[in-house]
Amino acid sequence: MSSAHRVLPLAPFASLDAYREAGGGRGLTAARAVESEVLIDELDASGLRGRGGAGFPTGTKWRTVFSYASAVLRTSVVVNAAEGEPGTFKDRSIIRNNPYAVLEGALIAARVVGAGSVTIATKARFTEEVARLRGAIDEIRAAGWTGDVGFDIVEGPGEYLYGEETALLEVLDGRPPFPRIAPPWRRGVVEVVAGDDDMDSGSGLPADVQMATADDGDNLAPPVLVNNVETFANVANIIANGAAWFRSVGTTESPGTILCTVTGAVSRPGVFEVVMGTPLRDLLALATSDAENEGGARSLSAVLMGVSNAILTSAELDTPISYEAFAAQGGGLGSASFIVVDDSTDPVAVAAGASRFLAVESCGQCTPCKQDGLEISSLLQKLASGQADQSHLRRIDERLLRITDGARCSLASQHQVVIGSIRTRFAAQFEARVQPGRDPVDPVLIAEVTAIDGQTTSVDPTFVDKQPDWTYGPHDSGLAPVERLTDHRAQD
Repeated sequence: MSSAHRVLPLAPFASLDAYREAGGGRGLTAARAVESEVLIDELDASGLRGRGGAGFPTGTKWRTVFSYASAVLRTSVVVNAAEGEPGTFKDRSIIRNNPYAVLEGALIAARVVGAGSVTIATKARFTEEVARLRGAIDEIRAAGWTGDVGFDIVEGPGEYLYGEETALLEVLDGRPPFPRIAPPWRRGVVEVVAGDDDMDSGSGLPADVQMATADDGDNLAPPVLVNNVETFANVANIIANGAAWFRSVGTTESPGTILCTVTGAVSRPGVFEVVMGTPLRDLLALATSDAENEGGARSLSAVLMGVSNAILTSAELDTPISYEAFAAQGGGLGSASFIVVDDSTDPVAVAAGASRFLAVESCGQCTPCKQDGLEISSLLQKLASGQADQSHLRRIDERLLRITDGARCSLASQHQVVIGSIRTRFAAQFEARVQPGRDPVDPVLIAEVTAIDGQTTSVDPTFVDKQPDWTYGPHDSGLAPVERLTDHRAQD
């Protein structure tokens, strides 16, 4: 088994001293002895790819942010700790067990881009993680690690879109989590755009189209470097040990290790750090009992990749856990969340649960994403209840084709890919549900993981009450969140 403990230690680091005794801090010391370009080159050579979901090359991102530095205001660094992908618990596991590596990686980033501040964007309901981070920040400050770099923790909303990079920046700028068009390296945490009085001011417009201009002219806003918790933890190790060390495991295109969360129909759910290239089958074996591994339990039917990528069937369990291998399967690795589905669960129920999650969490800036998403969700629930016919299947297929029209973020394409893959790979089960006499099935609850204890997994029970307008209760206002939470309607 290709398991490892590069990022997630065998036992939690109880203090900064314990972290330092294990070699922590060497990366920061090394970073402060060389120029920024040297550090960026080392990250490039390592091949580290962002662990937030997209798998974008970290060195390329840092070089881009570095090149867009403002001559007026300092670049800032943001740690994306707003974990919310269904089936994922790896970032919170790192923070609980090894927050020092995350902070060290963020300080290295601040050294590279000349940042004067590091903001950790997490959720208000992550109380254990917030407490752990505050304590760790106090320790590194007392140890003299921070220098002139200030740290701040922003406790944001529970919405799924808060984890999207540009929506996260909207929250840091005091607005709801509605994705922007402009990339972070063009405009940073605080927007500086011309107002009606020709004075530089915040636009007040969430994700306004004027932020997407190709030439910002005299824009004064500094860029911001945003990376995921796991990415920063890897940075500390790479700078301490070198790119060759990082590449000593993994594949050429996906070097290093990755943290995977395995939940669902397994007896030992948890977060596992494995070497990139490990077959999915071997990872799942870590989360199952000996009896299950010997075939004593129900047969695995599929693996749902959160709500970001195409579902995998039992025939694809030998797929290596790498960006290139999952891309070859027509999907992606995402945040490496694996929700195991066995043959006791109807795939239509899985599709209905995933569709409802995405439809509810859509912000409504892009009408097809919200409205077609809600219709797909409704149609799938009718299908699960045994109240659908062939016309409902045709409408699902039609809405999946157009849901991405005008989309400014990836949520609509996720809806299309996830539901489309279940629809395609389990076509017979979908057809069976429109036949007479089918017993109804309840949609599977797909929502944020709230706890994993090694034996059971808890998901957010309040999500069953969340309405499409992002309120909780028996009634939906009929307004999209962007209409309800701002004075401006989307301009798509």
